[in-house]
Amino acid sequence: MLVLWSSLVGLILYLELVYHFSGFGWSGFQFFYVLALAVAWAGAETLLIGVLRGRVKKICFQFTLWVPVVWTGAQLVYLRIFRQPMLWEAIFRGGGDALTNYWREALDGIVGSLPFLALLILPVPVYLLVMHKLKWKLPNFAMLQVMRTAVVITAGIAGAVVVLEVGRSLQAEYYEDYTEFYDPMSVAGTMGVLPTFQRDTLGHLQDMVGGLFAGGRSESHSGSGTGTSAASKREGGTAGENAVLTGEGTVSGGDGLSGEGSLPGETGTQPGEDSDTGQEAQPHPQQFELDYELLHSLADNKEQAWLADYIQGLAPVESNAYTGIFSGYNLIYLTAEGFSSYAIREDLTPTLYRLANTGFVFDNYYVPLWQTSTSDGEYINCTGLIPDGQFSMRKSGDNNMAYTLPRFFAQEGVESLAYHDNTLSYYDRHVTHPNLGYLFKGSSLGKLSGEEWEAKIFPMEHPDAWPASDLEMMQGTIPEYIGRERFHVYYMTVSGHMNYNFKGNAMSGKNREAVSGLDMSENARAYIACNMELDKALEYLLEELEKAGQLEKTVICLSADHYPYGMTQDQYEELAGKSLSEGKDLYRNTLILWNAGMEAEPVHVEKVCGSMDIIPTLLNLFGFDYDSRMYAGRDIFSQEEGLVIFNDRSFVTDACINPKGKPAIWLKDEDGVDLVPDEEKEDYLAAWKQEVKNRYQFSAYILREDYYSDVQQAVIQEP
Repeated sequence: MLVLWSSLVGLILYLELVYHFSGFGWSGFQFFYVLALAVAWAGAETLLIGVLRGRVKKICFQFTLWVPVVWTGAQLVYLRIFRQPMLWEAIFRGGGDALTNYWREALDGIVGSLPFLALLILPVPVYLLVMHKLKWKLPNFAMLQVMRTAVVITAGIAGAVVVLEVGRSLQAEYYEDYTEFYDPMSVAGTMGVLPTFQRDTLGHLQDMVGGLFAGGRSESHSGSGTGTSAASKREGGTAGENAVLTGEGTVSGGDGLSGEGSLPGETGTQPGEDSDTGQEAQPHPQQFELDYELLHSLADNKEQAWLADYIQGLAPVESNAYTGIFSGYNLIYLTAEGFSSYAIREDLTPTLYRLANTGFVFDNYYVPLWQTSTSDGEYINCTGLIPDGQFSMRKSGDNNMAYTLPRFFAQEGVESLAYHDNTLSYYDRHVTHPNLGYLFKGSSLGKLSGEEWEAKIFPMEHPDAWPASDLEMMQGTIPEYIGRERFHVYYMTVSGHMNYNFKGNAMSGKNREAVSGLDMSENARAYIACNMELDKALEYLLEELEKAGQLEKTVICLSADHYPYGMTQDQYEELAGKSLSEGKDLYRNTLILWNAGMEAEPVHVEKVCGSMDIIPTLLNLFGFDYDSRMYAGRDIFSQEEGLVIFNDRSFVTDACINPKGKPAIWLKDEDGVDLVPDEEKEDYLAAWKQEVKNRYQFSAYILREDYYSDVQQAVIQEP
């Protein structure tokens, strides 16, 4: 018994160490929890082998040796490709898509991981060889051995419980990552493959049986649970609120555009003026009038009750100088695959350079990486909500998505169109995007039948190229809407997709000659080359808008879904030409928000902002009557302090960068003084940590509970 059990414990710990070192280096490993689990897990395997007999015993023994190796190897490759652990949801929801669309990336991931995969495999044949040479026999348990093994299993489980309880009493981050706000990446990095597998499996079992297992989603969270924002709790207002917007040598404090302060386009109305009277507009709360008694009465569980309390207690954002400046305009909104600021070069991507440096210029914009990378990046861009676990967009497919951009444009009689130069069915976009309010088309069918879905395909010259051409997507779709009086169009691009090389990436190969003179690695040159196709698409778009007389009345908004994680840290830093190891530099990016009328006098926005802020910002700029409390993000031009939240619940505000497991980095004013005094820093961090938890929980419950349906019932309609 002892030899078999200790061997299995040793195998588990060995696999954990190889995985951790390959993916995370040596730091941050919580050894005690995985040790306790290994003791219990190996005990259970030993017990099973001990009570079985004959051929079944031998099969079970081989199973216990090889399955952990295969699983850990798969996790290692998946982590290398997607920068996230592989969870059951990814296997069940995305497995088919991944096999058909990401086989190149999977192959590269396997090849790149071969040294570590060899290390994972090594101990099993060695162990079997030693077992054969020394003539070890698998044990046959009598009742005494069964009881002893049961004690070992119990001790392991008890040890795991103790580690978690200690974490709870110490308010350790690993406890919160594992229980209250399950963060698979942090659990995998600090606790290991086996704890991630256990937590993920328990979570799915809880979903199936209604929360009977421990380790599931927390029923409640510490803190007030009210909707009062962290910024409003700070005496004196928002840190840095007097230097939010800067123009050409002008500090405007959020009250105007740079230079003369004239509006973009043709209206000539000044920022902050009422378009009808020309008088200074008075700020008003951006919210619906709700019947809170009805909203609370509709709550039939604790999550819905929490949401009702949260929304009622949350102070709405107020209108501001930029409210309605694009009222009546067209909007073309793009989520750009794997886009980064470092793809922008005046010589090679001149249109991106033009759009990024005229119009609104956001100097502190971040795009976090979420668990389902592109799909979750799209979800936050299109909803203003933080993704809840994996495949949030797919989960929203049956929900009432009442507060997306198409719903507001529809109120003004504008039809919203969406396009993607990949298969219609990938990530179930043929379901999710119509549910957002778009008439959605793809460049090919995917798994769908032509008889039913052929009308949802737009023409492209090379629809099967990988990745496909964003320019060809524009050429095939612009004729559908350019002649309309008004339009809102959404694009999900694909030309910037990994892998970044000249052999397997069609767009990199297409533009290879243009980057041949760059003194960079193939990886960096190929990345710029494939983004040149996006630049060509935008150039063509602007030309067609101008020909149709629509350019002056059209707003272009573009954000990434995630940074190009297909690059290693070293490769990305080579592209950037600098270190990206400070704070959250890896996630810094560019938000394009542009109108031709602003080219002469761009507006620099210093306020910290992120992708969850796009939807409320656009709703404000286009003058829609919306409720700012329906989103995790906030209007960037409001007086709310900036906040960007990341997948591991680290965050950035206008006054500090709070990375995971490291001391906060305090930002300074122009005189070199911390924006938050020393005596206030502890309370400041505590308030913002609670704010982050609240917005995470708000987003999760909105999705899980289909809560916009309740809100719509509670909206008091004007007579």
